[in-house]
Amino acid sequence: MFFETDVVSAVRLILATVPDVRAAGWGRIINVASGMATTPQAVMADYAAAKAAMVNSTVSLAKALAGTGVTVNTVSPGVIHTESVERVLREAAKRLGWGDDWEIIQRRWFEDVLIDKTVKRLGRIEEVADLVAFVASPLADYINGANLRIDGGKSPSVN
Repeated sequence: MFFETDVVSAVRLILATVPDVRAAGWGRIINVASGMATTPQAVMADYAAAKAAMVNSTVSLAKALAGTGVTVNTVSPGVIHTESVERVLREAAKRLGWGDDWEIIQRRWFEDVLIDKTVKRLGRIEEVADLVAFVASPLADYINGANLRIDGGKSPSVN
């Protein structure tokens, strides 16, 4: 299921747009993956594999489009504060007996579950949008074939 929606649909869109951006001599292809692409968990193996495929295809496409003025990158968000994430965290908090105060739920989540995350809060949608806007801009001309993690330090890496 995830492979069809997360990978195949992106590949189809890319195939449809690459001829035009290549002909224009400038463009940006920005895939969206997840921290799970490089730091898979015990759950959601199919989701992690699909996101890893997105990261891998980004590198391949960046190489294929080398010298055309088109860059290809991936943005990999971590846990971002959305309605669905808040709903999941509130449901987990109820099961764990943490109460329903949102500030307490977030604090407990980072103290008990995401203890290895260096930024002790959920990411914001606007932060991901800001990164995408930067990568889409001429300011990011020298960034190509990269997987840019925006996950508060959750996914460890030395590169």
